[in-house]
Amino acid sequence: MQIAVVGAGIAGLSTAWSLNKRGHAVTLFEQAPQIPNPYAASGDQHRIIRRAYASADGYARTISEAFEAWDELWADLGTRHYAPCGALGVSQTADDEGDAYLQGLDRVGSPYELYEPAEAARRYPFLDASAIRYAYLNREGGALFPARIAADLVRLLRERGATIRAGAAVAAIEPETGRLTLADGEQAEFDRIVVTAGAWVLKLLPELADALTTYRTAVVYLDPPEDLKASWRAAPVMVDVGGTIDGYVLPPVDGTGLKFGAGIDKRPRRPDEQRDVRPGEGEELRDYFSPPFARIAEYRVERVVTCVYTFTPDRKFLSRQIGRVTAVSACSGHGYKFGAAVGRRVAAAVETGDQAGLLRWLRAE
Repeated sequence: MQIAVVGAGIAGLSTAWSLNKRGHAVTLFEQAPQIPNPYAASGDQHRIIRRAYASADGYARTISEAFEAWDELWADLGTRHYAPCGALGVSQTADDEGDAYLQGLDRVGSPYELYEPAEAARRYPFLDASAIRYAYLNREGGALFPARIAADLVRLLRERGATIRAGAAVAAIEPETGRLTLADGEQAEFDRIVVTAGAWVLKLLPELADALTTYRTAVVYLDPPEDLKASWRAAPVMVDVGGTIDGYVLPPVDGTGLKFGAGIDKRPRRPDEQRDVRPGEGEELRDYFSPPFARIAEYRVERVVTCVYTFTPDRKFLSRQIGRVTAVSACSGHGYKFGAAVGRRVAAAVETGDQAGLLRWLRAE
């Protein structure tokens, strides 16, 4: 089949990879002149993959398929853009998010090492022992490197005959005919269209507005105190920092920077709205993390990166079939870690027409 994929984030790139492997003629459209789009959710230096998943046991179990799909992709790329540094979590108060993540690991039977506060601070000197109840390390996790993955996927797709159209913004889609119209007026028709446009999906498929909300958020890159730099370079990713901020941390592994993000720092916005960094935004993000980190004021803000994510009300993936169009959206924070597996599943559903099965899998039911 002649298949268009609209949006070259990780879902689009992986779908194009899998469809191409299945023998289809794939054309990948990306509005930005470069891949990955620096404004898209699939950009930036590193992303977390982890087994720890709080109450979402279905997604915790589905991580096994995610790891297997990444292994298939590494084999095709001839390299591995992943640092298996493990995933660390902490609890600050009873029944906080740290507790929820630990209980989730217990339910799915994933082993971990549990540390009392003093031992946790000995192993990870950036932690404030007086601020935490415990810490735990789960080995099933680490950091994925999106920019490297995207560059190699683009290379691989071109080598295998796929067409990559960077800087080609799709302005309109006719689901019943399979016709695309680009912003410059160019038109083309396809047997199937897969839309993986992330935060921009509502511009193309406004009928999804009943299920999707876009939020603007940001992450901050920090330079830690000199005496803590070595411990940060050897640190795991942090899936949760306890408390109520929904905080996560990626350490400066393999040439990347130290990145902090907080789930509470999000505001409903259109994808291109308020993308500039507010004065003091980096320090505000940084300061969310005291506790559980000691000496947080000594961390220097290097830069802030803004991003827009799509969410559904129940924070699960969305898939919908509209004529010849398969729309996959609303990563709701799940997107990158499942990227390679999503691509394989979407490609299979495009071939078989089993959209109900795709949706069940995306929702981890």
